[in-house]
Amino acid sequence: MKIILLFLVLFSVTFITLLGLRLFDWFADTAEWERLTELQPENPAGYDPTMVADLPESAQRYFNFVITPGTPLLPVVEVHMGGLFSLSDRNKPNYQTMQAQQILAAPHGFVWKLQLPGMVPISGTDAGQWTRFRILGLIPVARMGGNADHTRSAYGRYIAESVFWSPAAVLPGPDVVWEEVDANTSRVTVSHGALSQAVNVTVDTNGRPLEVSFMRWSNANPDKSYRLQPFGGTLSDFRDVQGYRLPFTVDAGNLFGTEDYFVFFKARVTAIRFPSAYRQTGTGGIHGSNKCIT
Repeated sequence: MKIILLFLVLFSVTFITLLGLRLFDWFADTAEWERLTELQPENPAGYDPTMVADLPESAQRYFNFVITPGTPLLPVVEVHMGGLFSLSDRNKPNYQTMQAQQILAAPHGFVWKLQLPGMVPISGTDAGQWTRFRILGLIPVARMGGNADHTRSAYGRYIAESVFWSPAAVLPGPDVVWEEVDANTSRVTVSHGALSQAVNVTVDTNGRPLEVSFMRWSNANPDKSYRLQPFGGTLSDFRDVQGYRLPFTVDAGNLFGTEDYFVFFKARVTAIRFPSAYRQTGTGGIHGSNKCIT
């Protein structure tokens, strides 16, 4: 009897501890999402091609393809996606169906909420300050972050994703510099405090982005040591979203451009929203359908 009581006590303490940790993570995720949402300008300027007239010709093509003149410049975007995600390697990918929601607010941060249903469900969040994943919604299997390596790696990710999902965030400015690489490729370097990330974007003759690539600070290697290594992906299925042309298919992975390239992220976007609509309506929802495309 004493053994059973002891087991019940230990189980209860463990469960309460895990539940408390889960609630702590939920509050942190929610607070960061709300912080990033509030960075959306309430009265944004409209896009004018003269804003990019001094950029390399391929960068001008890019902006004039992805943003229609007069479109309100909204740098904060929410992306809802399905698709496939691999936690393995290219020899045995074991892709799993994913559902995810993400907010991008470059250069200030991002939050990516992931669910992998599967036989043993995995869920959690990736953000500028942390990576936290758990099985069965409760048991932690990964808790990382809070250090310079994680911050630098995460920064590279959300700057690169902003190039194709949040082009207003990479318009030229004091901390956003564009330069020519070749006739169809430009490089944008975005700086924020001590952080800086360069991203190459290759476009077709119309300015449609075909691929993005960059050197990412990553430990996705056999040594599990942080170093710069190629990362990137391809973009397709562009759709009009409130004056923007954004890709609804993104395939990306480590060692892009090499024979070891492995696509572990196959995103199929289901909706894109601009969260400023939440504040404008005061209803917690999207204002009509003009801020959302599915």
